Order: sequence, then C-alpha cells, then structure tokens
Amino acid sequence: MSQQPVTLPFTDPAFVADPFPLYEELRREGPVRRAVIQGELEAWLVTRYEDGLAALTDPRLSSDVRDAADPRLMARLPTTERESMIRTMLRADPPDHTRLRRLVSKAFTARRVAELEPRVQAITDELLDAIVPAGRADLVEDFAVPLPVTVISELLGVPVSDRYDFQRWTDDMVLQGPRPPDPAKIEAAWQQMHGYLTGLLDAKRAHPGDDLLSALIATHDDEQRLDRHELIAMAFLLLVAGYITTVNLIGNGIAALLTHPDQLRLLREDPELLPGAIEEFLRYDGPVNPGIARFAREDLTIAGVAVPRGATVVVASAIADRDPARFADPDRLDITRADNAHLAFGHGIHYCLGAPLARLEGRIAIGTALRRLPGLALAVPADELRWRPRVLRGPSRLPVTFGSAHGEHVP
Repeated sequence: MSQQPVTLPFTDPAFVADPFPLYEELRREGPVRRAVIQGELEAWLVTRYEDGLAALTDPRLSSDVRDAADPRLMARLPTTERESMIRTMLRADPPDHTRLRRLVSKAFTARRVAELEPRVQAITDELLDAIVPAGRADLVEDFAVPLPVTVISELLGVPVSDRYDFQRWTDDMVLQGPRPPDPAKIEAAWQQMHGYLTGLLDAKRAHPGDDLLSALIATHDDEQRLDRHELIAMAFLLLVAGYITTVNLIGNGIAALLTHPDQLRLLREDPELLPGAIEEFLRYDGPVNPGIARFAREDLTIAGVAVPRGATVVVASAIADRDPARFADPDRLDITRADNAHLAFGHGIHYCLGAPLARLEGRIAIGTALRRLPGLALAVPADELRWRPRVLRGPSRLPVTFGSAHGEHVP
C-alpha cells in the first residue's frame, strides 16, 4: 500500500459527479488508506466492508472530536457549534452516549414515526399538486428539499412563519456550493440558528405542544433529563440528520432510477419492490460521502495497518458498500437485491436513530412521484447533472420533465 496520502478532489466536478472509480482504486490498494479529505485535514479511510463493520463497533475508536490529534478539527468548527458538537449523542461515547440515546429514544419512538405517515403523504401530495400542471420541475428545489424540511419543522414544532429562515440557516451551515466554505457565513448561520432554537426551547418549556421538542424537554429517566445545551444540540442533530440526508436520499434515488431505465421500469411495474429499492439507493449512492468519522483513542491496528493515536479514521461507507467481497456485482443498481446490509446508516450503538423516518420519507416521496409523474425523465443529459461537494452527497439540481395525469407529455 502506498504510504503517500491521496487527496480526494472535492473541488473537481468530475470527481464530485462520480467518485466511485477512484474509490474502487483505493479499495484495491488496501483496506486502510491515508487520504486528505478536506483542505489539509488527513484521515485514514477504511475501504472494505468487513473492516468497516468491525471499526464501527471498536471501542478504541471514539466519536468525540476532542480525541482527535489535529486541533484544526475543533478550531474549524463555528464557535457556537463547538459546544453543540460535544453535547450531542452523535459525538459522544459511553456512558454519555448511553444516557443521551436512552432519553431521546423515549421521545423519538417508533410509534411517533409511524404516526407521521399520513402527514408525510399529505405534504408529498401538496408539493406534487403544485408541480404536476407545469410538466417540468427541479425535483431537488421543488420536492426533495421542501418535503423533509417541512416534516422536520413540524416534528420539532417550528412555526410555519419561521420555516424559510430555518431552511436558509441550515443550507448555509451544511449545503454551501462548490466554492470553498465561507467561515463567516457558516458562523453567522450557526449563531442565528442557535439563537432561534434557544428561544424556541424557552417557548416550548413555557407552553408545551404536541411536538418532539416539547417531548424532549419533558422526557426523563430516573430523574435524569436533557439539560439546556443537550436539548439545543439534539435539535441541531435532528435538524441535520432529518433534513439534509433525506434530501439526498430522495435526490439520489430518483437520479439513479432516471439513469437506469430498466430499474425504473421494474419499479413502475411492481411498486412492492419500493422498500428494497430504498435500501439499494442507500447502498449504491448513499447520502454521506465518503463516510463516518471516528478518532483513535490509542495506537491501534486496523486490517493489519498501523493507525496512530489521535488519527481521524473514516469508515468509508461509500466505498465499503461497493465492496465485491460483500455485495455481488456491487457497481450495478439492482432494486431486487435481497442481501443488502449496507452501512449508510452506520452500525452499532451509533446506528442512525432517524433511519425509520428517512426510510418512510424516501418511500413515500419516490413512490408517489413515480405514480403521479408519468413519463418522468431527465430534462438534461445525465452528465450535466451537478452534485454537492464534500461530505453530503446528492444532486444540487434535478431538472425533469413528465406527462400529465393522463400520461400525455406536457410541452
């Protein structure tokens, strides 16, 4: 294995559009590969499925960014994010993670998610009602973005009048375009969001509603509750996990179908394949790229490769989920794939708490779009699609055309 780190060229539109040839090359070179992933930040990529699965449950790998040797990882975070990042369960280790996850699970239950299904369907239909008459749309801006931002806003109890700002701040924090991130813009968005959520938290504490934020305030376990910082951090986590990744699941899934007409036809002919298709979209082109970050608590060996204490280790799910040792014909989109235990939602104690909601939204959004938009097709050549750079992968626009309700094309 080469000892020189490879740079993942996230400023190169060709790589951003299709990183998988380089990923395949890295996986062939070895199970663990040094790489520069953002600016000058170096990481050790775990490229193979079984090694990634083991790494995600290895207690020597921490989720806490304070265990990173590179001080720039903390220094580059917006000031208000630093406190939030170390108080959310996403970046906590046991026993803190155990306590936080238990408390949040009491409020964010499977029943609460299941009860959202009629509302998710209604929001989906309302968005498509506005799209259908035109015969063309941008299915990112007009559909994939407003659906999850509306769902997560309603789930957290964000008033309708505040949702535009809510979405704008989130986009500024995590969805900036191909140019290098603007630290001042990111910091301003975090400050505004932090201030907003602090005020919303106070309002919910004074006047609880039938929403998740009110339930998080009220939840307790043996007199333990989420404190003020933890509540704000959890709102941040639910916002990002419940919004951005679902935007990309919907966008990536529809883009995959429109560039694989045989799979689109198969799904139209048999809608019962949709739940399995969602899993295949997550495996084939998941919303996180290249994967999930951890930090080495001590010097250790991963798949025979020495990794130093403090190193950033990225379990590269985008690479591992196309490992031919685990998935047959992994570069082929196959919505009938039965054995599909992908790593897109992680594994172990940090397995994504919001996975059921993401699956629900993805299934309803994609299934309803296929049913209501006959003749759905890309409005531009596939190689002209543009993708978001850096760690969250999805099309930035998805221009399409489609037919009328009677199946006739609308010019």
